[in-house]
Amino acid sequence: MNITSGEIIIDYKLYLCRIENSTIMKTKCIIVDDEPLARKVIKAHLQSFEDVEIVAECGNAVETNKALREFTVDLIFLDIEMPQISGFEFLKSLTNPPKVIIVTAYRNYALKGYEYDIVDYLLKPVSFDRFYKAMTKFFKQLKDTEIKVFDEGDTGGKPFIYFNEDKTIHKIYLNEILYLESFREYIKVHTRDKAIMTKLPISKIEEKLRDRDFIRIHKSYVISVNKVNSFNSRIINIGESELPIGRTYKDAVMKVLKFDPDLL
Repeated sequence: MNITSGEIIIDYKLYLCRIENSTIMKTKCIIVDDEPLARKVIKAHLQSFEDVEIVAECGNAVETNKALREFTVDLIFLDIEMPQISGFEFLKSLTNPPKVIIVTAYRNYALKGYEYDIVDYLLKPVSFDRFYKAMTKFFKQLKDTEIKVFDEGDTGGKPFIYFNEDKTIHKIYLNEILYLESFREYIKVHTRDKAIMTKLPISKIEEKLRDRDFIRIHKSYVISVNKVNSFNSRIINIGESELPIGRTYKDAVMKVLKFDPDLL
């Protein structure tokens, strides 16, 4: 299929049906490239993906860091050769990177790219058919990380989730969870008795728990509102842990916790 960057001819709705609506919420992405034309090509390709939202276009790592502080991002389209800080140096600096699709004019970085667990490696100029294959990989990875909260069929009807750690399945009731902590593509589930590490992006668990008295307070933390011991405008204490409140989450967190500044 020979399709230029200006020709976007595909029924993406059919693709969404085939993956059984695995992307309920819009996927939020950032395009990072110091060449405006290169960003324009990726932006044009993404117009066919109605469940993908571009939250920022960045020309360098500094702008990208700022965007990551402001938005919850699921996917980055990342160039390698950029001024001041290369794409790989930028990736290495992130403690909790989103999924990444490399977009570059250099073939020789491919092997190194996969050391960073990237979704795909695209060579410029990027045709739409190749771009579509990369997005298919991305959505498949999202589908593979789907989790389910079970509400029925258990004594007392208490909701629970199964978590996989080292090929062992752990059944964790939601009312046992204190908070969840993000480590790149993994999360650590903290309860009063134990902590379980499992491969799952924190955005996926946030999506499932946001209507069950859990809230994202920081890019690296989702907490159980009912387990909060004390808090102020900067930190939340749960159990023996002191967790930071991210600037972009502060207003929503204070609203949920019914914070009254007059009490201070």
